[in-house]
Amino acid sequence: MRPHTAPASALSLSPLPWLVLMAALAVTWLVWDHERESARKELQSRFDFALRDSVSGIEQRVAAYEQMLRGVQGLFATTGLDDRSAFRDYVDTLQLDANFSGIQAIGIVAQVTKAQKASHVAALRRKGFADYRIEPEGERQLYTPIVQREPYIGRNRAPIGIDIWGNAARRQAMEKARDSGMPAITGAVQLVVDKDAEPSPGFIMYLPIFANDGSRATVSQRRAHLIGWVYAAFRMNEFMASLYVKPASGLAFAIYDGADPRDEALMYRAGGAKGRRATSAQASLSANEYMVVAGHTWTLVLSTLDEFEARQSRDMVRVIGVAGMGLSLCLALLSWFMVNGRARALRLAADMTDELRHMAQHDVLTGLPNRALFHDRVQQELAAAKRHGRRFALVFMDLDNFKPINDNYGHAVGDLVLQEAARRLQRVLRSSDSVGRVGGDEFVVLLGDLIGTETETVLALAERLRQEVGLPYKVDAGRELIVSCSLGVAVYPEDGADELTLTRRADEAMYQAKDNGRDKVQMAS
Repeated sequence: MRPHTAPASALSLSPLPWLVLMAALAVTWLVWDHERESARKELQSRFDFALRDSVSGIEQRVAAYEQMLRGVQGLFATTGLDDRSAFRDYVDTLQLDANFSGIQAIGIVAQVTKAQKASHVAALRRKGFADYRIEPEGERQLYTPIVQREPYIGRNRAPIGIDIWGNAARRQAMEKARDSGMPAITGAVQLVVDKDAEPSPGFIMYLPIFANDGSRATVSQRRAHLIGWVYAAFRMNEFMASLYVKPASGLAFAIYDGADPRDEALMYRAGGAKGRRATSAQASLSANEYMVVAGHTWTLVLSTLDEFEARQSRDMVRVIGVAGMGLSLCLALLSWFMVNGRARALRLAADMTDELRHMAQHDVLTGLPNRALFHDRVQQELAAAKRHGRRFALVFMDLDNFKPINDNYGHAVGDLVLQEAARRLQRVLRSSDSVGRVGGDEFVVLLGDLIGTETETVLALAERLRQEVGLPYKVDAGRELIVSCSLGVAVYPEDGADELTLTRRADEAMYQAKDNGRDKVQMAS
């Protein structure tokens, strides 16, 4: 007798298992593609922010040095170029090590004509520089000797009198400063005081000093009334170390002299292996930013390293792909077994598809919406706010000193704290609000449909969140832990008209709260 094969025959003719498999795989692909695109946009956003941050840090520092030189320029408007003690006292009050740590030296360059040379040399010798002379020797129509260099310590004790007009890079910057009346910097140069075999690249910023007895409205008038320059000399490594904003870790960062990032034009490099170009072909993101710094062009080259991309990677992309394919196969197999109960099979398939969608959009540990789902909710709130003229707020929250809990009590206790913190946030929120977990001990809250325009309304809601999260946590064996949190708040539309701006402002405010002592609410504005 032949075996009974009717069920198999019936199943082989049924399209249901294949339809379920294709539908589940299609949903998996859509969710996976959405998460992958969100991850790519987030990585690009953080990279762009790091690029803008680096450029801003350099521009702010150069502006500070320009103001410092203008202060010296103002000093000579009242004291005269030959008042050496006044210049020395002024430089001492600047406290270069504390306030302008990137400066190697501040100095004075005098403009001396051929007719003035003898009296100029005699005047310096009468001031105590018995061996003073202008070098290199020789007759020229114009001399530009360094006559003072402060602070006069260490390498800066090199002899004065060196005529720098013969150096093309220095002369070009000095002429530009003289004719424009504005600060100008050189290209990459070796500083006069550097005697090392392989000195660090440097640059010099010049600002003209004019006599007080004439107009300086035109180029010809500025040339006629020029008496010298005040300058600040920098080593590039020390200049970069003095920035207000440091380049983000995980990035290869380089600065080149001019608009062409050639190896011979390299002035500074940080990040990556020694000798490696910052624009490595292996980097997934890279950018060249051209900056005009005090009239001179620098090229800033920034690219990602594996460390940056790994730190910003989102494992949910991989989880969604693997889990989605596994669940898709399970759904197809279940429909294969349940082909005679079509309604039940379809219901089960729908439930599992919903479960897959839920897994793709929610945090596994806390059950809160993940970054992808929260992004969709923010977009919906943003569209509604623009349409109806409403206000809403984004609150970034980070648990303070959470890592020691994992280190001292184990990750199981840390997970209990995160789950309890999530429950507390949900208890406090209104029906119009939403909360999500975006990674580690970081949460983000959407306060929707705010009433009124007063900041106190938002602060009161954020303060309730801080107080609720800050209550004691009772974990295993009766142990009680105290965990505080820092919150940053950005309000639409005052702090930004799009999600990226609001997210960045709220994130910055949260870190400002941490910098101000933690356990605080900080408004972005």
